[in-house]
Amino acid sequence: MKKYFAISILLISFTFEANAQTRGIKIGYIDMEYILQNVPDYTEANNQLELKAQKWKQDIETKKVEIAKLKDALKTEKALLTKELIDEREEEIKFQEDELLDFQQKRFGPNGDLMTQKAVLVKPIQDQVFNAVQDIAELKKYDFIFDKSSDLTMLFSAKRHDISDQVVRAITRAERREQLSKKELKEQEKKEYQEDVEDENPALAARKKALEDKKAARDKLIEDRKLAAEAKKKEQEDKRKALLEEREAKKNGTVPANDKTNDKPATPENKKVSDSTKVESAPKDTKAAERAKLVEDKKKALEEKKKKVLADREAAKKAKEEKTGEPKKEE
Repeated sequence: MKKYFAISILLISFTFEANAQTRGIKIGYIDMEYILQNVPDYTEANNQLELKAQKWKQDIETKKVEIAKLKDALKTEKALLTKELIDEREEEIKFQEDELLDFQQKRFGPNGDLMTQKAVLVKPIQDQVFNAVQDIAELKKYDFIFDKSSDLTMLFSAKRHDISDQVVRAITRAERREQLSKKELKEQEKKEYQEDVEDENPALAARKKALEDKKAARDKLIEDRKLAAEAKKKEQEDKRKALLEEREAKKNGTVPANDKTNDKPATPENKKVSDSTKVESAPKDTKAAERAKLVEDKKKALEEKKKKVLADREAAKKAKEEKTGEPKKEE
């Protein structure tokens, strides 16, 4: 059958070859499987059918498990059963197996529910595809349009002759138009006209795609720069906030909440380490550094003065003890 069909196509091609010098033969093809996968109505209905098929498969597996249990039970108890009981069990198992086979044929056989419902599901889409192909062929002056997924063997098919996307658009356009207002309908017609122009001029479509890619790359670059600027701004805000907290802590004589040295005991050594750490972690701002140095110098002066007072007191105490201790030795 395929051979005769191919010969018929060749004879028709030779017939048109005589007129090829005045008008070139225009040939296109469609891929029905591709079209079905891209029609929303068919995709949704097919998903529902697949859910049904999965449920049928689960029922079959459940039935198989039940039959396997019956066989295992018979094998285990066979030595204890009479011949009549064994025959009865075997007859029951045979009945269950026949029932399972009938269910499989009913659901998944050549004329089963799955194939029947798929045919019912595909039929309206096939009619829409046929009408769309007729309209496209008349509008764009095609001489032949083949179905790539049919029995016709296509040894080679150039992508530029594939009009499957045009058929999908023709089917979905009618559905979209019903949901559009007059203003949106005009915009949609402009868009459809542009799509038709691109179909006739692949070079124009390629240039448009290149421009869209450049625009997308430019938009991405702008977005990346914007994100970088926001990150830098946030970093500066965090530094400014830390500086304000540092100044407030020095003003109140407290330790900032984010100072890790606050977890250690408040000994003089830890306090010195904390003070030096705060000075080192201060921002590299000239005024802030000078202010920190001034505070540090005041603390050092007070510490030196305190040490001197303590030393003077200790010396006076020792002198008093020595003076009061001499009379006791003479007695």
